[in-house]
Amino acid sequence: MTAQPRLSIGLPVYNGEEYLAEALDALLGQTYEDFELVICDNASKDGTQDICRRYAARDSRIRYLRLPRNIGAAPNHNYVFTQCRGELFKWASHDDLYARDLLRRCVEALDEQPRTILAHTGQAVIDGAGQVKVPYEYTLATDSPRAPERFRSMLFEPGGDDFYGVMRADVLRRVKPHDSYHHADRTFVAEIALHGPFHQVPELLYFRRDHPTRAERANPSKRSRCVNLDPRRAGPLHPTPRLLAEYVWGFVAAIRRAPLSPADRRACHRHLAAWMTSRLRPGAGERVEDRAPVDPGRLTVSVDALVAGREGRQA
Repeated sequence: MTAQPRLSIGLPVYNGEEYLAEALDALLGQTYEDFELVICDNASKDGTQDICRRYAARDSRIRYLRLPRNIGAAPNHNYVFTQCRGELFKWASHDDLYARDLLRRCVEALDEQPRTILAHTGQAVIDGAGQVKVPYEYTLATDSPRAPERFRSMLFEPGGDDFYGVMRADVLRRVKPHDSYHHADRTFVAEIALHGPFHQVPELLYFRRDHPTRAERANPSKRSRCVNLDPRRAGPLHPTPRLLAEYVWGFVAAIRRAPLSPADRRACHRHLAAWMTSRLRPGAGERVEDRAPVDPGRLTVSVDALVAGREGRQA
């Protein structure tokens, strides 16, 4: 690794001891090695700190930061980005798995396509044991050269988890930091897409873990999810209607801030108006992993064969 790593990985975590070692093994076992891994522990109360310190002691690419109190998931995501130095950046989750070539293939895509601002790969949802639950196909038109088309696709098309892609850090600094209203991750990624096209590597290299303690499972209501994102959302000043209104306004504000021509800005507003009308349809907004499970036998690739560290190396 060089003194100034090209890629920074930010890993915010809170009480992640169950899956953290697996995620760290998968990241540290990548074929692309020119990165720093900055872990920001949101005052965990379990064994997260011990795991992080053991891994940091054996790999100089890791920097471990521990906050004195839990500031919420969204501020922690934003804070860990400010502590990173690379020209490229990726958020990583403490409970997901990453095939060995994920970073290399994403960095290569960004090098080959200078106008592309974010690269990600094919993905599947896995369960707590690492078994494929929902493989799904990426259908979003985020590679379109036209900003309104990228925006329209992100509003209407299901799938995609580009929040965890490898992106150009200078673009990320130009968008509003991740907020904590309902579905703030969607407006955040949509604003990034207004700055440039994405690229999807056509290989299954990212495995998002779905389990009972995952934030959205452990916090089933809109209010509880938002409080998990930021404890300041608790209390009567943040009723559910406000959280939903902020969600819609997040898209409006993203269009206003983005470097768009007047014609493209008008087109984005038209797509947003059509999307708001469509929200009256039953089942609108259903996440891919919340649908009926897909037979994992349809997937012809082995997670164990792709992901480094699945044999349980001990920290």
